[in-house]
Amino acid sequence: MGKVVLITGASAGIGREAAILMAKTGHTVYAGARRADRLAELAEHGITPVEMDVSEGDDNERAVDRVIAAEGRIDVLINNAGFGLNGPVEDIPIDDARYQFEVNLFGLAQLTQLVLPHMRAQGSGRIVNVSSVVGRVFLPLGAWYNATKHALEGWSDCLRYETAPFGIQVVVIQPGAIRTEFGDVAWTGMEKHVDDTAYGAVVEPFRRLRANPRLKGRSTDAAVVAKVYLMAATARRPRRRYVTGAFARPAMFLRKWFGDGVYEFALRRVAR
Repeated sequence: MGKVVLITGASAGIGREAAILMAKTGHTVYAGARRADRLAELAEHGITPVEMDVSEGDDNERAVDRVIAAEGRIDVLINNAGFGLNGPVEDIPIDDARYQFEVNLFGLAQLTQLVLPHMRAQGSGRIVNVSSVVGRVFLPLGAWYNATKHALEGWSDCLRYETAPFGIQVVVIQPGAIRTEFGDVAWTGMEKHVDDTAYGAVVEPFRRLRANPRLKGRSTDAAVVAKVYLMAATARRPRRRYVTGAFARPAMFLRKWFGDGVYEFALRRVAR
């Protein structure tokens, strides 16, 4: 039977591909995002666009109310919305860092709180939280983004334990390097924070690395990762975590089994 799915951050990248794939496979999909112009084209795929900003509580309430009014239930919530904030810790304004948490953690948390009573009432449901490989390891110059994903990992584990008695499953997806606009936007945004930075020696090697066409060529296509989203959302017995995308498994393996020192040494070698 098809599921009723609400997915955020669906106007581009993996979220868009996942929404289209789920609609093609017979699920009723409500796709939320801020960019209304990009959402409109999803209607051609049988998807219901929902203009919303997850950092705005009123938007989240309207989105959930709309799905419940139309369908009477929500089977799957995919918390995919998020953005990256790059730059040295000392150079990022604290207000920008707070907004990073508002979108990547507190916004999705509030949306989840709104959905949970409906899932408890129906005795089933699934929350799919999109973390990142940096929820388990880290990448330099992304401290605030890394922090939101580390927080999301622990938050998801607690949520999984608390909601299990109600038939609600919680799944985490940990993408690696994916071929979308996400990374380019994050690094473009960083430029406004590093004009006169004292951390030029740290920034410059990673700036060159980002521009390396070989690196971009090795990243994973968003349509491939969308299949993992579908599996996480619909598998009868889902895993607690799905690791997917280029560099994710090697990075996790290296840090877990060889320790922080070796992992940081490898990062320095790669940056050179």
